[in-house]
Amino acid sequence: MPQLAEVITALEEWFDPSWAQSWDAVGLTCGDAAVDITRIVLAVDAVPQTVAEADLAGAQLLLTHHPLLLTPVHSVAATDPKGALVHRMIRAGIAHYVAHTNADSADPGVSDALAYRIGLAGLTPLEPAADDAPDKLVVFVPTDDTGPLIDALAAAGAGRIGDYERCAWTTVGVGTFRPGTAANPTIGRPGAIEAVAETRVEMVVPRPALPAVISALRQAHSYEEPAFDVYPQVPTVGARGTGRVGELAAPMTLREFVSHAVEVLPRTVWGVRAAGDPQRPVRTVAVCGGSGGSFIDVARRAGADAYLTADLKHHPTLEAVTERAGDAMALVDAAHWATEAPWLDAVAARLRERFGTTVDVTVSPTVTDPWTLHAPSPETSSPT
Repeated sequence: MPQLAEVITALEEWFDPSWAQSWDAVGLTCGDAAVDITRIVLAVDAVPQTVAEADLAGAQLLLTHHPLLLTPVHSVAATDPKGALVHRMIRAGIAHYVAHTNADSADPGVSDALAYRIGLAGLTPLEPAADDAPDKLVVFVPTDDTGPLIDALAAAGAGRIGDYERCAWTTVGVGTFRPGTAANPTIGRPGAIEAVAETRVEMVVPRPALPAVISALRQAHSYEEPAFDVYPQVPTVGARGTGRVGELAAPMTLREFVSHAVEVLPRTVWGVRAAGDPQRPVRTVAVCGGSGGSFIDVARRAGADAYLTADLKHHPTLEAVTERAGDAMALVDAAHWATEAPWLDAVAARLRERFGTTVDVTVSPTVTDPWTLHAPSPETSSPT
């Protein structure tokens, strides 16, 4: 069975904490990295109901999307509601881990799960994120030693590009040097100029792995003083980013799309509401799990016929559907919890694939959407 540290390694491989917004609070809230994990419960929120569910299930880890301690705290005393939850989890041996805005911008992430639930294909980021480009390591090594050095660098984390590993570029040339009188050269002798057949090796290195890779280089290299360079690369826009844009299999009216969204999204009292002409054709759809009101204009520029997200405000919505006669876009507002809950199933599947039957992974059935009543207005009413 894996330890908590191994589970966290997997989670941070998928949802790198460095991708989180500066104001966010992701990672481990409480827990011992050396504890064995046999059961994990996933939920959108850490609330008394989901913590109790994890406790009753005998889980060692509660993984949530939303942070428990989002705002800075100076105390987790049991007299405070959030502090009481921390105390309960510690007493029960439950670790709490959060993947929030780092999961929002991951590939795949929260909005991918929402888009797949809606039935969108051909997904691209709504607002692409710039990935930190890996550094480029260049090292010169005697040609006969090239293979073992590449192996050592790859084992330390160099040369990984997507689903490929041990990626390297090599070219052969001649290296020349003259050892000093105090040197202990692998090839040649002090004071004499040497010319050696050497291979130039180039490999990408993720910046966090750079210290380990350089250490491996020094240990594996046959030279007393290996020559190498590290070149920082320009960040590039990749598949990560906030929200997703995709295509429905077939066009439908806005009314039909809203009915479809209600059917496929988790059930909430809030339901789904929309702004725009009910008969408007919808084919290209933008989605953003959680509060995505700030991306309305981004969705419009992406060519979306409709934009589905949560927590939309009155004025931006009114402006979007009344002041854009030439490029109007429908807005679809679902419950915040319902737009993020599909991600739990996706993460649960990845955890099961990674750890197999050694860990029991369950998604909480608890609906943590806070809205509990909805009374629709009558079809017709008299002005008051």
